[in-house]
Amino acid sequence: MNFDIWLYVGIIGGLISIGVALYLFFWVRRQDPGSARAQEVAKWIKDGAAAYLKKLYSALGILAFILALIIALVFSLTSSTINTQASSAGSLPFGAIMAICFLFGAICSASAGFLGMSVAVEANVRTATAAKTNLSGAFRLSFYAGAVLGLAMVGVAVLGMSLIYLLTRNAQAVLGFSFGASTLALLAKAGGGIYTKTADIAADLVGKIELGIPEDDPRNPAVVADNVGDNVGDVAGMGADIFDSYVASAVAVMLLGASFSLQGNLNPVLYTVLPLIICFLGTVASLIGIQFVRVKDDGDPGVALNRGTIITCLLFIVMMLGLKLSFAELNWGVVWSAVAGIIAGVVIGFTSDYFTNDKHKPVQETSRVSTSGSAITIITGFSYGLISIVPSVIGIVTATLVAFFVSQSYGLPGVYGIGIAAVGMLSISGMIVSADAYGPIVDNARGIAEMAGMGDEVIERADVLDSAGNTAKAITKGFSISAAALTVLALFAAFSEVMALHGVDIQISLRNPLVVAGVFLGAMTPPLFSALTMLAVTHGAFDMIEEIRGQFKANPNILAGKENPDYARCVSLAAHGALSSLVLPAFLAVGMPLVVGFIFGPEALGGFLGGAIFTGVIFALLMSNAGGLWDNAKKYIESGKFGGSGSEAHKAAVVGDTVGDPFKDTAGPSLNTLITVMSLVSSLFAPIIAVVHLIK
Repeated sequence: MNFDIWLYVGIIGGLISIGVALYLFFWVRRQDPGSARAQEVAKWIKDGAAAYLKKLYSALGILAFILALIIALVFSLTSSTINTQASSAGSLPFGAIMAICFLFGAICSASAGFLGMSVAVEANVRTATAAKTNLSGAFRLSFYAGAVLGLAMVGVAVLGMSLIYLLTRNAQAVLGFSFGASTLALLAKAGGGIYTKTADIAADLVGKIELGIPEDDPRNPAVVADNVGDNVGDVAGMGADIFDSYVASAVAVMLLGASFSLQGNLNPVLYTVLPLIICFLGTVASLIGIQFVRVKDDGDPGVALNRGTIITCLLFIVMMLGLKLSFAELNWGVVWSAVAGIIAGVVIGFTSDYFTNDKHKPVQETSRVSTSGSAITIITGFSYGLISIVPSVIGIVTATLVAFFVSQSYGLPGVYGIGIAAVGMLSISGMIVSADAYGPIVDNARGIAEMAGMGDEVIERADVLDSAGNTAKAITKGFSISAAALTVLALFAAFSEVMALHGVDIQISLRNPLVVAGVFLGAMTPPLFSALTMLAVTHGAFDMIEEIRGQFKANPNILAGKENPDYARCVSLAAHGALSSLVLPAFLAVGMPLVVGFIFGPEALGGFLGGAIFTGVIFALLMSNAGGLWDNAKKYIESGKFGGSGSEAHKAAVVGDTVGDPFKDTAGPSLNTLITVMSLVSSLFAPIIAVVHLIK
C-alpha cells in the first residue's frame, strides 16, 4: 500500500484544523468588546503582552539562528557517520536539511503560541462583557477562544510533521523539527512562567496582605503585569509546551518505526507514518468533541469541560478501532497501546482534579487548617501534593506495562507500544489545550470586570468560570506531565536504537561507575532547574514589591483612587527579569546532555536521561498539583468558607497560594519540557556522541 496518501491526509487535516481556528479567531473578534473603560483596561493587557512577546521572540529568534548554524555545521561535517536514510530533498547537505527543519519547528511553535495569545487578549474583555448578560454566553465565547490555540497547535504540528516527512523521507529530519519546537517551548514556558508569577506574587503580597485590597484592584501597580502574565505564561507558554510534547511523542515513534527496517517482518514505512495517522484521528476527534462543550446559565462549566474531554476520548477510541478494521496490516498491539495511553491520560488528569478541586477533601482540608496559620497551610498542601504523585505514577506505570506487553504479545517491539501510548495520550491535545487556554482567558475576564467596575453580578459569574478554569489547567498539566514521561521513555529507546546503528550497545548497569555518575547528574538537573526558575521569580517579585511600595509612597493619590499607577513600569520589570533569567535554564536543557555525552560517553548519557526522567516527573507532579491545591484553597475561602476574604484563614491561604504560584505555573509545567528537550538533544546528537567522546 502507498502510505503517502496518509501524509497528504495529514496535511489536509492540519490545514482544516488551522482553518477552523482562524474562523473562531475572527468570530471572537466580532463579539461586543464592551464599554470604553473595559476596552481601556484590555488594551493595557494587550499592549503589555505584545511587548513582552516581541522581546521574547526576538531573543529566541537569535538563539534559534545560532543553534541552527551549529546544527548545520556539525551534521554537515559528520554526515559520513550518520545514517541519513533516503532523502527526496534534492542535493541539500544533510546539515542544511536539519537546520531548516529545526528553524521550521521553532517558527511553528512560536506561531501557534502567538495566535493563541492574540485571541486571548481579544477574548478576555469580550468574555467579561458577555458575563453581563448570562453565564452560558460568556462560557461559550471563552471556550471557543481557547479552542483557537488548541486547534491551531495540533493543526500546525500535524501539517509540519507530515510535510517534512513527505519531502525528506527521513525521520531524523522530523527530529530536527521537534528539537526546534521543544527548545523554543522550554524557554517560552519558563520565561512566561517567571513573568507571570513575578507579577502575581508581588501584586498579592502588597495588595492582599499589606493593604487588604482586592486581587484585581486597579490601584495596584502590578495588576496589569499580573494579567499580562496570564497570557504570556498560561496561553503562549503552555501552548508551546503542549506543542513540544505532542510533536516529540510522534517523533519518538517515527524514529522507532524507521528502525524496523532492520526487522524483516515489520513494514518500516507503515510504522513510521502511523503516529501521524493517529495524530490526525485525534485532531478529528477534537474537532467533533469541542462541539459538545456547552453549559446552561445554572450549569457547571467544569462539568461541561469534562464532558467534552470524555466524548473526545471515546470518539478517538472508536476511530482507532475503525482504523484497524479498515487496514488488516495494522497490528492490534498499536490499537490497544493507544487506548491504554488515552485511558491512562484521563485517569491521571482526573486524579489531578481530585487533588485540586474545591469539591474534594484535599482542598477543603487545606482550607480548614488555614485557620491555624500559614505554616500548617503549606505543610498540608505540600503533603497532599506528595500523595498526588502516587496515583499518577501508578497510571504511568500501568500504561507503560500494558503498552509494552500487549505490543510484544502481538509481535511488535514493546518500546514501540510505549511510544504509541504517549501519542494516544496526546492525540486529543486539541481538546485538552482548548480547555487549558480557557482558564487564563476567564481569569483575565474576571480581572477586567473588577478593574472596569462592571458590578458584583459580573464578577460572580466570572468567578464561576475562573474556578472551572483552574481545574481544567490542573487536568491539562496531569496529561502533559504523564505524556512527557511516556514520550521520553520512547525517546530513550530511540536514542538506544540510534546508538545501536553505530555499533554502541547501551547497557545501563549500576555496576558501571560512568552510568552511576550519569544517573546522579541527571537526577540533579530537574531540581536545579526548578530552583533557578523559582529564584528568578522571587528576585523579580522582590524588585517589583519595592516598585509598588515606592509608587504608593511617592504618590498617595494612587491608593486614594484619584490617579492611575505606572503600570508600564511593572510590566517592564517583569519582562526584563524573565528574559535575563533564561540563560542558565537553557544551558541545563541543551548543554548538560552534550557535556555528559561528549565527556563520559553514550552509557553515561543513558544514565543521565534515566535520572532526569525519574526526578523530573516526580517534581513536576508534586509542584503542579500542590500549587493548584493552594490556589483553589484560597479561592474556596474567598467564596465565604472559614471566615471568607480578609479573615486569618484567608491571609494564611494567600501565603500558601503565593508559595504555590511558582510551583504550578513556573517550575512544575516546565519540567516536562525540560526532560523532553534533553532527550531530544541526546537523540539528535547520538550519532556523533557514539563516535566522539572523551572517556572510551
